[in-house]
Amino acid sequence: MAKFYRFGGLLAALLLSASVYAGDIQVEGAWTRATISGQDTAMVYMSISSAQNATIVGVSTKASKTAGMHTMEHKGGKMRMYEVKSINLPANERMNMSLHGYHLELAGLKAPLKAGETLPLTLNIEMADKTMVKVDVRAEIRPLKSATQK
Repeated sequence: MAKFYRFGGLLAALLLSASVYAGDIQVEGAWTRATISGQDTAMVYMSISSAQNATIVGVSTKASKTAGMHTMEHKGGKMRMYEVKSINLPANERMNMSLHGYHLELAGLKAPLKAGETLPLTLNIEMADKTMVKVDVRAEIRPLKSATQK
């Protein structure tokens, strides 16, 4: 009976893990902020790594009309955000998508994002050998007041 409980605990830990593994790709800590009524955009942040060189070439979700990849650049005393077509993932290096760097942007949200729920996303990744991998991610939706914590 003790083995059954240990197995159940291990299984529960795996199911509740915030990490996603798909082949050589690992995604950790995906999150976004809750939104308020009338707000139709959201930013998504995460850490992602690959065992081989890879490139994120697209993102999609059913929660918004569009989803894209963006970065921020500090130039001439101003912060500028712009869309990028791809994000390189060098082999064995962690890419931290953060508040002041690369991130995903969702536009045309179909409903407000509620704290405590998750947001399903799919990352389209081209591996070094040109094969395409789809990675399904569930981003934690954090309350507005604690979104910058962690």
